[in-house]
Amino acid sequence: MTFFEQRLSLLRKAHSELITRINEKTEPGNGIYDRYQYPVLTAAHTPVFWRYDLNETTNPYLMERFGINATFNAGAIKWQGKYILAVRVEGLDRKSFFAIAESPNGIDNFEFWDYPISMPETDDPDINVYDMRLVAHEDGWIYGLFCTERKDPAANKSDESSAIAQCGIARTKDLVNWERLPDLKTPSPQQRNVVLHPEFVNGKYALYTRPQDGFIDAGTGGGIGLGFTDSMETPMVIKEYIVDEKRYHTVYEVKNGQGPAPLKTPIGWLHLAHGVRNTAAGLRYVLYMFMTDLNDLTKVIYKPGGYFIAPEGDERVGDVSNVTFANGWILDPDGKVFIYYASSDTRMHVATSTLDKLIDYCQNTPEDGFRTATSVKNLTTIIEKNFRYSKAKNLVSA
Repeated sequence: MTFFEQRLSLLRKAHSELITRINEKTEPGNGIYDRYQYPVLTAAHTPVFWRYDLNETTNPYLMERFGINATFNAGAIKWQGKYILAVRVEGLDRKSFFAIAESPNGIDNFEFWDYPISMPETDDPDINVYDMRLVAHEDGWIYGLFCTERKDPAANKSDESSAIAQCGIARTKDLVNWERLPDLKTPSPQQRNVVLHPEFVNGKYALYTRPQDGFIDAGTGGGIGLGFTDSMETPMVIKEYIVDEKRYHTVYEVKNGQGPAPLKTPIGWLHLAHGVRNTAAGLRYVLYMFMTDLNDLTKVIYKPGGYFIAPEGDERVGDVSNVTFANGWILDPDGKVFIYYASSDTRMHVATSTLDKLIDYCQNTPEDGFRTATSVKNLTTIIEKNFRYSKAKNLVSA
C-alpha cells in the first residue's frame, strides 16, 4: 500500500467513526431541555472528498485543497422523514456557503449531501451568504431566508471590513434546486436575522426583522420587528413594528434577533431568539424565549427572565468565543422539539425538549423585573413557597 493509499484509508476511517458516533444525553440537566455529549456537526464532518483531491497523480501528498473552518448556524426542517439542517459552512477563505446535512434521528449520524447548495445570485452578486432560516410556508414553498453581505460602497478606501447586510430570499420544492427571489426591501438601512412566519396573516406574508443602522451596531433599531409584504416575489415591508425590544441591563441589551420561525402551540406562538450583551471580554450571545398571541403577533404574552441556553464548557471556545446562536428547530408530531444551536461560530449542537415543557417554562418562569429588587422578590417567593410546601409535607407525614 502506497503512502497515499494509507493516508486516504486513515482519513476515511476517522470520518466514518465520527459521523456514526452515538450521541448521549448529559445528565441531569435543568429539566427544561437535554444537552448532548458531542456536537452534531463540526468541520471534520464535511466529506473527505470535499476537502481533498483524491487523485494520487495530482495530489500525491494527499493535502487538503479546500479547507473547512466551521459548520454552524443551521436552519432546520423535517423532510421526507429525515432531520435536515441547512448548514452554514465556512471555508478557510472566510466565505460561507450552504450545505444540507441529514440525520435519521436528529441527534447523531448527520451526513452531508454530496454537493453544497448552488445558490443563484441576483444582479448584484453576494460577497458572502450565511445563517439561513428554513420555513415550509402554507403557500406550498420551502423558503430559505438568509443574510446576504456586500462591501459598503461608502466606506473609506482604507476600510476593508465595512459591509451592508440585507435579507436574501430563495425558495425550493426539493432542497436541491433553488429559485432566487429579490432581496427584501425595508425602511431600515441594514437587515439581519429576517424570518418568515409560516402562515399568512390577513392574506399577507409576515416577516420578523431586525432593523439595524449599521453592519454591527443595531443603533436606533429597537429589537425584533414585524412587517408584512403582499408578495415574496417582490418583497417589500413598508413599516416595521417592534415586537420584542432590546433593553438596558438584560441579556438582550445590545441587540436581539429572531432565531427560527416560531412554533404554533394551543396558547400562542413559541419564539426562540438570541440576545447580545456587552462584557469586559466582548459581546456575549445567548438564547432566550418568549410567546406571542395566536392572533396578534405583536403581543408578547409570556417572556421568562434571563437566558434559555448559554455557552458552557468547550462551547465557549471557537472563532468567536462565548456565543450560542440558533436559527433552526424541529417539532415532531409527538411533541418532541429538537433545538439546533451553534457554539462560538464553530460547530453545531442539539438540545431536546418537548412542546409541553417549553410552554411550562414560558408560562411559569418569572419575568425579568429589570431591577435587582424584583429579582430578589422573585427568588424570595420561590423560597417561601418551598418552605411552606416542605412544612406541609412534614405535618401530613407526621
